[in-house]
Amino acid sequence: MDKDPFTKFGIWLGEAEATEPNDPNAMVVATAAASGRPAARVLLLKGWDERGFMFYSNLESRKADEMRENSQVSLLFYWKILHRQVRIEGAVTPVTATEADEYFASRHRLSKLGARVSEQSRPLPSRDVFETRLAAESAKFPGEDVPRPENWSGWRLVPDYFEFWQDREFRLHDRLVFKRAGEGWETELLYP
Repeated sequence: MDKDPFTKFGIWLGEAEATEPNDPNAMVVATAAASGRPAARVLLLKGWDERGFMFYSNLESRKADEMRENSQVSLLFYWKILHRQVRIEGAVTPVTATEADEYFASRHRLSKLGARVSEQSRPLPSRDVFETRLAAESAKFPGEDVPRPENWSGWRLVPDYFEFWQDREFRLHDRLVFKRAGEGWETELLYP
């Protein structure tokens, strides 16, 4: 039985990158407000190591509000071709400004401009309003150097739980769980 969930995740992600036609780093990010109301949306994993799993967004979005109220978050990767999923749970912490700057600098110019003008999760009167704001922001920054706005950054989910699920015929699936135990991990199998 595997002893390190990060190693297993790396192997599975590598296999997904080799087989999945689109966004093998796509994941469902599930949050819950202080009231307990859950919300889920698809984001892209933008980095990971043994410190955790990183993703980025607007700090004034609904998900950001929910993560400030309740830092417990769940990630779900589903790779249809491989018939696999991985669920990862834990608390989120903000990434450093340097990490956010480095990732923001790697983005396409239009993605950077969009991040500067989007009031994510807020009502938009019309698409024309967004397009006009985007054009005005583009004129302010004619080159590739578009600075990261203060209301845009990222989070690192520090995992305390992994579940690796592998489809098998007749719904006799394999489920392997890793739970944080001090500096290491306890493992167990679950019934399908």
